[in-house]
Amino acid sequence: MRADSIGIRGRVIGLAVVPMAIIGVLLLFQLIVGKIDDLDQSLRERAAAIARQLAPAAEYGVASGNIDVLQTLLEKVVIETDVRGVAVFADNGQTLSQVGLGAWAEPAEGRLPSDRIHQIEYPDRLVYYAPITRTEVAVEDFTLVDERAAQPDSQTRLLGWVGLDVSRSATFKSQRDAILRSLAILLAGLGVSLYLAWRIGRQITRPILALTHTVSRIGEGHLDERVAQTGQAELGSLQRGVNHMAAHLQSMQDQMQEKIDQATARLVYQASHDALTGLINRREFEQRLERTLLSALQQDREHALCYMDLDQFKVINDSCGHAAGDELLRQLALLLKGNLRERDTLARLGGDEFALLLENCSIPDALAVADTFRAEVQRFRFKWGDRIFNVGMSAGMVAISRDSGTAASLLSAADAACYVAKDRGRNQIHVYESSSHDLVRHRGEMQWVTRIQRALEEDRLRLSWQEIRRTDSVGEPPCHVELLLRMVDDDGSEILPMAFIPAAERYSIMPSIDSWVIEETLRVCQRYLEARRERHCLFAVNLSGASLKDPAFRRMLLERLQNNPAQGPHLCFEITETAAIGNLAVVNEFIEAMREFGCSFALDDFGSGLSSFTYLKNLKVDYLKIDGAFVRDITINPIDRSMVEAIHRIGHQMGLKTVAEYVESEQTLAVLREIGVDYAQGNGVHCPEPMGTLCGTDTA
Repeated sequence: MRADSIGIRGRVIGLAVVPMAIIGVLLLFQLIVGKIDDLDQSLRERAAAIARQLAPAAEYGVASGNIDVLQTLLEKVVIETDVRGVAVFADNGQTLSQVGLGAWAEPAEGRLPSDRIHQIEYPDRLVYYAPITRTEVAVEDFTLVDERAAQPDSQTRLLGWVGLDVSRSATFKSQRDAILRSLAILLAGLGVSLYLAWRIGRQITRPILALTHTVSRIGEGHLDERVAQTGQAELGSLQRGVNHMAAHLQSMQDQMQEKIDQATARLVYQASHDALTGLINRREFEQRLERTLLSALQQDREHALCYMDLDQFKVINDSCGHAAGDELLRQLALLLKGNLRERDTLARLGGDEFALLLENCSIPDALAVADTFRAEVQRFRFKWGDRIFNVGMSAGMVAISRDSGTAASLLSAADAACYVAKDRGRNQIHVYESSSHDLVRHRGEMQWVTRIQRALEEDRLRLSWQEIRRTDSVGEPPCHVELLLRMVDDDGSEILPMAFIPAAERYSIMPSIDSWVIEETLRVCQRYLEARRERHCLFAVNLSGASLKDPAFRRMLLERLQNNPAQGPHLCFEITETAAIGNLAVVNEFIEAMREFGCSFALDDFGSGLSSFTYLKNLKVDYLKIDGAFVRDITINPIDRSMVEAIHRIGHQMGLKTVAEYVESEQTLAVLREIGVDYAQGNGVHCPEPMGTLCGTDTA
């Protein structure tokens, strides 16, 4: 048993009993040892005294040879306690008389002393041999007795021995009895001591145990537990301190519980409400929509769901900052809540998206309510600083009936209807109809989103290459290719980018696609350099406007080039005119960072907007790619030819190399040579090929 598992009462009892037990055992041991020694010594002394007295008494019988006298004497001696046997021996060892038991080998061997009593000790008995002597004194008749005693010429003669065999069993029994009595006394004393110690320990430890129980109960959370104040001095102070502590803890718990209740209420509120506007959040709205849908299913009721999206929120957020956007949302939430019916539910789903749940409301009535909301938002003017903004709202509405499906499908349908309202000019309401052409297109784009994401996850994107060839034939042209993106469909066929890029741009998937393209381009570039180090090749890759605005994408590209700076001179980034003009500062900053690694840039689809000439002088690009819309009909359309000539002339004046896209015939190529365009690209020059043909090995 561990010492720390013994309670305080056991320790007090042990403290009282253990020292007493140790002292008692030591004293008992000392008494028993002394008693044993005394018994043994008494037996030895008594046996020696008997032998000493018996020797002179047997002198006459031995000297006279009277055996009867000796026999009578010995029989009287055997009567003594503990005497097993007694015998008289002649000086030659012959046994003269014997009574009782005894083994007398020593007299016959003649090894006994003649001047003293000889003791032989066995485990169970003691044997004594006392010499029988005869003293002869020469006496003169007229000599006085005192004078005779002083005469030294007396002679002693050995007549024989007296043997005495004494048993030790009685002594051993006495010793055992003494030990048992002592043990009984010790145990009785210990029992009494233990009882007294228990009584004393109980009196001492009862208040302490009561304190322990109270503290334990307080520790378990029973803060109303108190200990009876029965002690004085230190114990009383401890009892009062425990009660005071419990009262203080109970008071603190009450205060803490009140705060917890308040915090819980806040958390419950925050879990179901939007922190910015105070409206219910998406999670709570979806739960209420589920209940409304269940009532429509079970009770055949009609409800309406309206999905609302602000039209100019991004303009305010980008031009005035997020603080202005947050304030606009707060003000609009207050405005919209003022037009709610008792059973209506208004929620903020996220960003600038709101949802309105109209219970027990037909579509015509719901349209009237939603139009009231739209009109209120249209009349609203948002003031921020010295600027005033108009805000519009587009809304999509869907009926909730027993055939509506799930809550998720309802939200998706309302979102799609809102998208159609925005696509048709904004600031209007569109009711969801499954047969709507716009909705079909929107659902098609949503399906492309799923297919694109699955293709990214399953690594089903591929790169092809198409040569950008010089129009002149002087010398060997350097290797300049554009890497073109393809998607592998589930059946193994290739899907061209124009089929899925619009959906990717609309739903912000382009940074993920561009990241894959960059990683694959760097891998292809490295393998090409390893295969053909002696030939320089420039790899052109397209970057979307969304990727250019994404700081994470720009950091990723910088890190890759920092790890592989030798690849920089082999990279040319193509940026569309629309993306460049819309993010002029970001694009120029990106170009400066990339030029440190030797990268070059091309402005793609140039000429699609006449205002692009204004921005061209502010863009530090190396190549000007003329929009294929002008190149395609250059042989038959003089206006297109004039546009190409103008773009080429301005580009050369700015030190840029020009590239004509969509060159589909030799005739088109001949006109471009005549104009002086530097490069041509299209199926008439080179048809796209898999990357394996460029690198000399499969790079898929």
